[in-house]
Amino acid sequence: MSEKKRTRYSKEQKEDAVRLVRVSGQSIGRTARDLGIPENTLQNWVRQAKIDAGKGPEGAYTTEEKAELRRLRKELRRVTMERDFLKKATAYFAKEESERSK
Repeated sequence: MSEKKRTRYSKEQKEDAVRLVRVSGQSIGRTARDLGIPENTLQNWVRQAKIDAGKGPEGAYTTEEKAELRRLRKELRRVTMERDFLKKATAYFAKEESERSK
């Protein structure tokens, strides 16, 4: 089974493609075909650009908010692991101390 490699696009490529959709008046599908980008990918970029411009649905996260959320989740995982480790270490040393004091 062949594995499909995921294409990464730069921020500039995304911005240029969204700008082309807005300026050209062409459909997203036509623009995507012309640029060799999957249609749903370009559609997602256009949708996110609207949200970033404050024209999206209420409650939708901007690109910056999504990045902050990813960063905070990663930090929470790290801090939770540290807390769990410290709990175990505390329990271990408390057990050692109680055994010594007997």
